[in-house]
Amino acid sequence: MHRAPLGNTAYWDGRIKKFGERIEADKSNMGFPAKNPGTESQYWFNHSRYSFRLIMLRYSRGDPVEALLQGSFQDLLDSWAHANLRALEWQRAGGKRDSREWLFSLHNLNYYNWCFWVAGLALLLDVPDEQWNRLLNLIGNIGRDRLLDSVLATRQGGRKIGSDILHPKPYARLMLTIDAPRSQQAPLLAAFVQHWYAELARKSGDELWWHVYGDPARHPLDKGSYFGRWCIEAAVVAKMFDLDDSLCLAEEHYPGALLHPESEHVAIWSQQSSLLSRLRSLIS
Repeated sequence: MHRAPLGNTAYWDGRIKKFGERIEADKSNMGFPAKNPGTESQYWFNHSRYSFRLIMLRYSRGDPVEALLQGSFQDLLDSWAHANLRALEWQRAGGKRDSREWLFSLHNLNYYNWCFWVAGLALLLDVPDEQWNRLLNLIGNIGRDRLLDSVLATRQGGRKIGSDILHPKPYARLMLTIDAPRSQQAPLLAAFVQHWYAELARKSGDELWWHVYGDPARHPLDKGSYFGRWCIEAAVVAKMFDLDDSLCLAEEHYPGALLHPESEHVAIWSQQSSLLSRLRSLIS
């Protein structure tokens, strides 16, 4: 039973098959010299994003939560590290800058969102310590952002906590939720989820890489990029800070099954999503 509101079985099966094949093909090339050293860092970081997308495609299709990683998280870390290595090699060879489209700083919303999502999955799915510690090294940026540092500190004791919220829209809402009295946390968490997608909207070059996927006008489903729009940030905060997320479970963007695999509310939303998808296909 699908969890995402868009797409049918053929869509999800097809995308999972394609991304899986692409990842396996890329892995066989990792040990060979770069054909174009100036572009290799972006190539391998794209591969890391493919691994992330494969995990989320499986989630959106409705795969069991315990089966989501299936080696993909290790591939994600391997290719991210390899992208960093290629970037360093290029710079040491005199390259002016590597080809990665993002500035790998938490001040860049794309990178911030990426780090939050990957760390969120690691915490929600309880990755082994070796993978967790490796991820922390890849993220770096200790003491830069109060919210992300606070989340990472739940499994990294003694982490320095930053004083700034680098991206107040929408993330100040989530920090407010953590800081709020217990009685106020549930509605504040739901409000964050409700505003999350809209408040992540940015213009032109600042737009998040995934934000337009599935938009019927700008990037329709038949382009094949859509993997769901899941507010991992809210789910990991609910888990790590023991928040009541019951008001979030019916929200379109909340990946409630990551915390409650057997939840009736998640099943009800999946049924509603499947019905909406079928209605959309009939209308179109």
